[in-house]
Amino acid sequence: MAASTLLEKQPAFFGNTRSQLRKRTLLFRYLALINILLGLWYLHWRILNSVNWDAWWFSVPLLLAEIYSFVGGVLFIIGLWRPIERQVRSFDRLFPKMPVEQWPTVDVFITCYNEAPEMVEETARAALAMHYIPGLLRVYILDDGNSPEMRAMAERLCREDLLSKSVQLQLQRLYRERNKLAKRLFELRKLEPTIADAETFLNFYSDRPSHSPLPPAKSASQGLMAKMQSKWLKTIKDVMFVLTAGEDTVTDNLLEEIKLIQAKILRKDAAIKDVKRCRYIARPKPAGRAHHAKAGNINYAIFSGETSGKFIITLDADHIPKPKFLKRVLPYFYEYDIFNSCYSDNRVAFVQTPQDFYNLPDDDPFGHQAHLFYGPIQQGKDGLNSAFYTGTNAILRREAVVTVGLQNFSKMLIENEDKLDEFELIGGMSSASITEDMNTAMRLHAAGWQSVYHNEILAIGLAPDDLGSTLKQRLRWAQGTIQVLTQENPLTKSGLSLRQKLQYFSTMYSYFSGFATLIYLTSPIIYFFSGIVPVKAMGLAFAIHFVPVFLINRLTFLAIAWGIPAREIWRSEQYAIALFPLFIQSVVTVFSKVSLKFQVTPKERQDGVYLHLIRIQLFALGLTVLGAVWGLIKYLSGNMADVSPYVINVAWSVYNVSLLLSVVRASFWKPSLSK
Repeated sequence: MAASTLLEKQPAFFGNTRSQLRKRTLLFRYLALINILLGLWYLHWRILNSVNWDAWWFSVPLLLAEIYSFVGGVLFIIGLWRPIERQVRSFDRLFPKMPVEQWPTVDVFITCYNEAPEMVEETARAALAMHYIPGLLRVYILDDGNSPEMRAMAERLCREDLLSKSVQLQLQRLYRERNKLAKRLFELRKLEPTIADAETFLNFYSDRPSHSPLPPAKSASQGLMAKMQSKWLKTIKDVMFVLTAGEDTVTDNLLEEIKLIQAKILRKDAAIKDVKRCRYIARPKPAGRAHHAKAGNINYAIFSGETSGKFIITLDADHIPKPKFLKRVLPYFYEYDIFNSCYSDNRVAFVQTPQDFYNLPDDDPFGHQAHLFYGPIQQGKDGLNSAFYTGTNAILRREAVVTVGLQNFSKMLIENEDKLDEFELIGGMSSASITEDMNTAMRLHAAGWQSVYHNEILAIGLAPDDLGSTLKQRLRWAQGTIQVLTQENPLTKSGLSLRQKLQYFSTMYSYFSGFATLIYLTSPIIYFFSGIVPVKAMGLAFAIHFVPVFLINRLTFLAIAWGIPAREIWRSEQYAIALFPLFIQSVVTVFSKVSLKFQVTPKERQDGVYLHLIRIQLFALGLTVLGAVWGLIKYLSGNMADVSPYVINVAWSVYNVSLLLSVVRASFWKPSLSK
C-alpha cells in the first residue's frame, strides 16, 4: 500500500498538508464512462429483446438482479470519481513551528471486553511509547469486562511507566518549575514588612508640606543631614505618588502577584500528582439496563470526568500503534492563520488511518486484507469529504463527538424522557447501531464537520483466523450497516451533501447483494435440470452484448485497483459472493426487527472445522456440479438440441464454483505449524 509521503524533503512546498488526485484517476474516469454506456446498452437489449416471458418467474428476477448490479456499479464509480492522496508534515516539523506550550492534550482509549491482559498490555505499552510530550498524553484501558486481571495489569503498567525515563524527566521539569515559583513566592513575602514600613514612613510625612521647617540643627553636620532629608523626602513622595496613582497601592500589587504565584504552584502540584499516564476505567453495568456495548464503553469514558484530552485516539485491544502515530495525524486538525501568526482549529472531526494485520498468511484465506477499501475506496470517499470512521486506528476531536452527540441526545430525549438516565452512555458516540463507528461518522458529516483519510499504516492488529470468528465479524458489519439505513436513511438525512448521501447509501446498498447472488447461483442450476433459459438469445447475440461489458468492467476495476495484488482482489470478490447467506440473514433480521446484540470478535483462533456454517454454500456448490454433469450426460446422449446455452451456463457455473470454494477451504484451514 502506498503510504502518505513525508513533506520534510520538499522544502518548496508551502503549508503543512496537501492533496492530489490518485494516479490513473483520469484513465479510470474514461473507462468508467465507457463502462456505464455499455452497461446501459446491455440492459436496453436485455429488457427489449432477450427476456423469456414464457418463463417470467425465472427471467424477470435475473433481469432485476442485473439491474441491481448495474446500479451498484454506478454507485461504486461515483465513490471512486475523485480519490485523493494526502501528504503531510509531521507535527513536530510544522512550518512555521507550533509552540510546544500550544500542543494539545491527547487521550488514548483502548477498548476491551474479554481479551487477554497480555494482548492489551502490548497495545498499551505501544501507546505509551508514542512520540509525544509525556505530560500531554494519557492512555486509558477501557475494560468493559471489569476483569481483576486487567485492572492489576493496568496498575502494574502504570507503576512501570512512572519510573520510565520520559516520565521522570517530566517530573524533574515540573519540580524545577515549582521550586522556581516557590523561591519567588518566598522573596515576595520577605518584601511585605519592608513595604509596610515604607508606607508608614511616607504616610507620616505625607501630611507635612515640603517647605515645613525642620528642628534647629545642633551642629553643622546635623544641619547638612536635615537638608538632605528634606530633599530626599520630596523625591520619595513623588515616587510614591506614581506608584499609588489611581486606587492601587504597592501592597495591593504585591498581594496580587503573591496570589498569582500561589495559583501557579497549586497547578504545578496538581500536574505532579496527575503525572501518571496509564489509567484504568471499568464502567458500572447494573443489571436490567442497556449498556450499549462499545459505544457505551467509550461514552462513559468521555463523560465520567476522568478524561479531558482535546483529541481521542480509539484503538481496539489488539491494534498496536506505531511511535509516530500522533505526529502524523495531528497536523490535519490545524490551520495556520497568517494574519494573526498562529495556529487555529479547523473543522476536521476525525482522521482515519488504515487497518493492517500481522497474523495473516500470505494467501489470506479469509479475505481480511483490505487494501482495496483502505486504499482507493477510502481515498475516493476522502475526496468527497465522506471518509468513514472504522472504530480503530483513528483520532477524533472531542469537541466534535460531544457536541454532535449531545444534539442527537436532545432529539432522542424529546421522544423518550427515560433516556435521560442513559446520558453518559449515549451522549457521544452513536449507540443507535451495532456499527457505532459508521453511524457516528455520518452524524458528524451531517453536522458540518469534515473528515480525513490518511493512507499510512500507523497501527497493526490481529485479524480473525478462523471462519467462525470471521463470519461473526462480517455479520455484525452487515447487520449494523443495514440497521443504520432503517433508522437514519442517509438519502433523507438533513445536513449531508448529495455526494455524502450517495457514499453512505452505496455501502448500505451493497449488503442487499445476497439476493442478487442467490439468483446468479441458481440460474445455471435451473437450466441444467429443467432446460429452461432465462434469456431467449443465449448464443451469438448474447455474447456480442455481454462480453464487451464484462471486459470493460474488468479493465475499469483494474485501473482503480492498480498496485493491489491480484490474489487479494480475487479473494475480495470471492467473499463478496460466497457470503450471500450471511447478507440475506442480515437484511431479514434487521427488517424483521430482531433484537441485535454487539458481539465481540474473538481475538484468538477458535479450533474446529466449520463446514456446518456453510451448509447453504455447499448445497449450492453440489447442485451446480451435479447440474453440469447432468447436462453433459444429456449432451452425450443426444438429447440437447442447442449446445450454446449449455456452454454458456457451464462457463457461468465454473465461475460460481471458483467463488464458493473460498469459504469451503477457509472452513477447515489451519495455520502452518512452522508459523
